[in-house]
Amino acid sequence: MDYDIKDKGLADKGLERIEWADGFMPVLSQIRKHFKDEKPLKNLTIAACLHVTTETANLMRTLKEGGADVTLAASNPLSTQDDVASALVDRFDIPVFAIWGAEKDKYYSHIRSVLNHGHDITMDDGADLVSTLHKESPEELDKVIGGTEETTTGVIRLRAMAKEGVLGYPVIAVNDSMTKHFFDNRYGTGQSTIDGILRATNCLISGTNFVIAGYGWCGKGVAKRASGMGANVIVTEIDSVKAIEAAMDGFRVMQMKEAASIGDIFLTVTGNKWVIHRDIFLLMKDNAIVANSGHFNVEIKIEDLEDMSVSKREIRHNVTQFTLSDGKRINLLAEGRLVNLSCAEGHPAMVMDMSFANQAYAAVYLKENASNLEKKVYVIPEEIDRDIARVKLKTMNLKIDELTPAQRDYLNSWGEGT
Repeated sequence: MDYDIKDKGLADKGLERIEWADGFMPVLSQIRKHFKDEKPLKNLTIAACLHVTTETANLMRTLKEGGADVTLAASNPLSTQDDVASALVDRFDIPVFAIWGAEKDKYYSHIRSVLNHGHDITMDDGADLVSTLHKESPEELDKVIGGTEETTTGVIRLRAMAKEGVLGYPVIAVNDSMTKHFFDNRYGTGQSTIDGILRATNCLISGTNFVIAGYGWCGKGVAKRASGMGANVIVTEIDSVKAIEAAMDGFRVMQMKEAASIGDIFLTVTGNKWVIHRDIFLLMKDNAIVANSGHFNVEIKIEDLEDMSVSKREIRHNVTQFTLSDGKRINLLAEGRLVNLSCAEGHPAMVMDMSFANQAYAAVYLKENASNLEKKVYVIPEEIDRDIARVKLKTMNLKIDELTPAQRDYLNSWGEGT
């Protein structure tokens, strides 16, 4: 078995952490038991490019139990948990190509290694695997029955490809499932982002001016948790509807150039590039903290910061302090990469339970329906989404009401009025 990991000797530690996460992923555990019996993914090769974490490990185990031949690469150089990669290779015989801190060339070589293993289905987080396949091996696209995409940034890229008519096969936007973005993006990103900032800086959130660029589901989650910890939350937006929503949720809304001079902590979570750049850096206060929870580090124009600075140093683990010519200090967390995964452990297992249940079911859906799908981006069927929610409720010992026959008839008719 071919693989590329840091140290196979880390497997014991990785296994313990994978088993700990599995204890908080009851939905995926049930799916794994079903997959073991039914083998719905038999004879399929799945090329996965995801964050190599304990939760992802349990998804890989589930896909393998379903009969799939799975190979995994990292979707971000600083999100790989080396002990988890080791355990997947050593204890579960799953080929992994991922090393924490890998340079750009190594990162893409890992993606190519996964693609070389085979790719009936692609499973992506950020669309780097899909874009690499399209750019470097377009002749291979007809062999792919479909793909899945985990994150908002990746879905944006894939929809752009579909709009241009270059998307080579159908892709399920797992990110757009209700049981994914309502919970993973809001509660997962909300908690893990604050966790990452705290681990990196040990700063006090309370009383700070906490600037959040972007008020999508991720931004909403971070804003709520920062506010709950006593921060004065400021939201910057380009979407008028989201800006109104932020204001009605009780947050200050302003342009980034106005927020720049008063912010203490800055977080980008937009899915776009160069949200914070030279003009914004120049307006910031001394010792400002800058972080990103969007998928790619392009949200912060780091090259501007490098160019403006007279010196830089790693003042704490995962904190690079840049000093400008006027003596002002700007602290960049995790090289601008995903702060929740680079400085912490990413989303809690309880919320990834639903996200990865979507991934598992999406793979089965593609196998059964790919021949009827066009080369477009799809959302997983609502009945699958709601079934995941029902199972999750059951694992939480929560019960909900059901419609009576009279109520069902009323909702399906138009004749009854007052």
